[in-house]
Amino acid sequence: QVQLVESGGGLVEPGGSLRLSCTASGSLFSSRDMGWYRQAPGKQRELVARISSSGFSANYPDSVKGRFTISRDNAKNTLSLQMNSLKPDDTAVYYCNAIGGPWPWGQGTQVTVSI
Repeated sequence: QVQLVESGGGLVEPGGSLRLSCTASGSLFSSRDMGWYRQAPGKQRELVARISSSGFSANYPDSVKGRFTISRDNAKNTLSLQMNSLKPDDTAVYYCNAIGGPWPWGQGTQVTVSI
């Protein structure tokens, strides 16, 4: 059973940056496309970045394109999300998980963008 642990969230002012990290246990990480998701209060969980298993291809919705960058290190079973030019609308709990058939969700990491 894969376990996911997210970290790196915090409180940041608008325009600031944060870097999130996700560590996955086990040997399945490198074989799966991975994604970063977020869930704001009262809203559904949404995918904000995805990366291919090799790390060579990434996709983003328009809401974060040009501001967020996803990356991975398969040797270390880690997934990262660099978030720049943060906006109040980016406030949410952020989670990592596999694409298309998620593993058990981790606890997430809270990102709050506020003055």
